Formats: sequence, structure tokens, C-alpha cells
Amino acid sequence: MISKSKYLVWLFAGLFLLLLGIQVYFMYKTYQVKKREIYNDVHKKITTYIDNLEDLGQLSQHGSNESKDIFVKFTHQEITKKELVDYFEKYKKSTKNNLSNYIDQKFEKNDYKVAIRVVYLSVISLPDSTKLIDKPIVLYETRNKVLRPGISETGKWETSSTSTSDKSEKPERNDSFIVKSQTDFEILNINHIVFKELTLLILCCIALLLSVLLLYIFTIKNLIKQQKQVQVLHAVVDNISHEFKTPIATLKIASKTLKKEYNQDIFPLIDRQISRLEDLMLQLHAEESEDENPSIQPKDWDFFIKDLAFTYPEADFEMNNSVSTELPFDKELMETVIKNLCENSVKYGASKINVDLKTIQNKFEINISDNGNGIEQKELKNIFEKFYRIQSNNIHNSKGLGLGLFFVKKIIEKYSGKIDVLSKVKEGTTFKISIPYED
Repeated sequence: MISKSKYLVWLFAGLFLLLLGIQVYFMYKTYQVKKREIYNDVHKKITTYIDNLEDLGQLSQHGSNESKDIFVKFTHQEITKKELVDYFEKYKKSTKNNLSNYIDQKFEKNDYKVAIRVVYLSVISLPDSTKLIDKPIVLYETRNKVLRPGISETGKWETSSTSTSDKSEKPERNDSFIVKSQTDFEILNINHIVFKELTLLILCCIALLLSVLLLYIFTIKNLIKQQKQVQVLHAVVDNISHEFKTPIATLKIASKTLKKEYNQDIFPLIDRQISRLEDLMLQLHAEESEDENPSIQPKDWDFFIKDLAFTYPEADFEMNNSVSTELPFDKELMETVIKNLCENSVKYGASKINVDLKTIQNKFEINISDNGNGIEQKELKNIFEKFYRIQSNNIHNSKGLGLGLFFVKKIIEKYSGKIDVLSKVKEGTTFKISIPYED
């Protein structure tokens, strides 16, 4: 059952990571689509304006043919390259404020921070194909600098210029140029804009993932709870089946004795065992109550040993009971402790068993020692484990389920006590139990 739970955990982890990856991929694609839509909208609104800047003359006092004229002069070496570069630098500065103001006003409602840059990549004079510029020249640029263009457009066209003399209508010269330009657009706060518009979708995705995760956690908790309930049920069944063994064995012996001879002392023993069986049956049908005040009387300890002596006549039981007051322990549980430890001694060859009971400063102490086979040191650390039985050459030499000492330890732990074991092979074993209590 536990291994299946681990498998389910790993399976869910894999599926959850897959779902997370799908959600991330979906959000990334949605982000890309939304970003593209915003850029297309910006591009659509300002492309026409940028294309007609020179023709409309809206950004400077220069005429629309002045750029061509400056290239004509440079072609015929009427100006130097420095003067050509200076001209375009001044032209860029003179148009920057008007262009920036127009762009800012255009997208003020959208809260877009748009940056634009128009660059001449190359200018070639025809027909000799002479390159007039060595590196790109910025023609227009906004105050916001383009850092990583979201959209870049390139254009290429041919333009010509014809100049005439004042005295004649005949053309003196005809100059043609091939111009290649690039226009860059960037929305500087594009990430903020996209995430702002996708906030609801992002929150829905996160809510979906959290819902799946919480549902899984809730399911696993219920599964673990059910597993614990099953384990508790198994423990109860194991405990009850183990506890039935002693009274049944005692009753069998009592029955055999009655068949042989009539003995008045046997009837109290039978009554005690029947009472114990009834108590065990009640445990199957009733839960423990918080209002119960369990207790055990001094005489009960003597009855435990008498029952053991009757059940196991082959062993000599000696009892030293200095307890003279009622103790706040469950009688059935204490009987289980005493009888399981003593039966264990008989099972492993003890012929003499000493049981010593005493109270010292609100501590109840139980010492049970025997002269049995003893326990090897390597076995001591395992004897309280459930279903563990001492082995010799990998062979179990005694009958049983390996539950007796397991139940003893659980009972001692229930009362916040401790149990120690001292043992020597072929000499015997001693169990020392100390349980605190309040008057």
C-alpha cells in the first residue's frame, strides 16, 4: 500500500510538471502573440507618418529635396564627408523634438513608450556604383533610444536629381542614387504592457495549478489517513488474537483438570479468564473513552501470577509484590505486560521466573528475570519489533507470531515509561520496566 502511494506521488509529480510546462509554454506563446499585436498596432499607426516625413516637411524647415541635394554636392566633391555627416547630425537634432512629441502624443492614452529610429544603411551613386557613406547614418530618432528593436523594416529605392543652368533649359547633369534604409521600432515598456493585459489569464492559470495541487494534497492526506486506519485495524486484530491465546489455553487446562478431579480453586480462575475474554470482546466494539479512570488493585497482580502458574505448571513462579495501593493503570494492559513477558520466559526455556513489583517516588517498577536460554546481543535491538522472532541458525525454535514483546513496548510507551533488557546466553534474561504515575 505504501509503495503504491510512493508510485502515485511520483506519477502526480511527473504529470504536474508536465501540466506546469504546458501552462508555461501556453503563457509564453500568448505573450508572444500579444506582443506582436501591440507592435503591429503601433507600426500601423506611425508607418505612414514616417514614410511622408520629408514630403510633408512637418519636422524641419528643410525642403524635401535637400537630402538629395547634399548627396549631389558630395558626389561632385563640392562638400567634404565631414560636412555631409554634420548635415545629417544637425538634421537629426532638428527633427528629434517634433518627432518625439508627435509619437508621445499619439500613444499617450495607451501609455506606450515608443522609440523610433530611421537609418540610411547605404547610398550608392549611379552609374559608377560609388558608395557615398561608409557606415549607417541616422536620419530620424526620438528622444527615447532604440535598444532592442521589436520591429525592423528595410527599404530600398532609386532617386534622381536633375540640375539646370540659369541661361539654358538643357540639363547640365543628371545624378541618380540607390538608397537603402532601415526603420526600427521599439516599445520600451512592452513587458509591463503585455503582463498588465494578461494579468487575469496569468492569475487563472496559477489558480488552476494551485487547485490541482491542493486537490492532490487533500487526496493524499485522505489516502494516508485511510492507510493509518487500516494499520490500526490490523494492530487491533493482531492484539486481540494474541490476547485470546492465554485465556483460551488456561480454560483448556482448567477443563482438563475438571474432567480428572473436582477442584474448588479452579472456578475463580475460570471466572477471571472468562472476564478477560469479555473485556477483549468489548474492545472490538467500543472506543476508548476520555472519561475512563482505569485502575488496578494490589490483589490483581497476585491473580496474574496464579493464572500463569496454573497455565504453566512446568515453571516455578516467584512473586515479590510490595505494591499496597491502587495504581492508575489499565488492568488488562498490565496483565498483558506481565503475562507476555512471563510466557516469553517459559517459551525460551526458563524453569524459574521471578517477578518483582514496587513503587518508588511516583514510579512503578516491574522487574522480571528468568533462568532461560538468554538472548544474544545482536538480537536484543530487534526483539521489540513487530513479528520479529529470535532465530537460531535461521530457524525459528518457538511458536508464535512475534507480537508479545511488540505489544509490551507499545503499552509501556503509552504510559511514557521505559523498558530495558539485560541478557546473557545460557544464563537468563531480565526485563526492567519503569512507569511514572500521579497519585
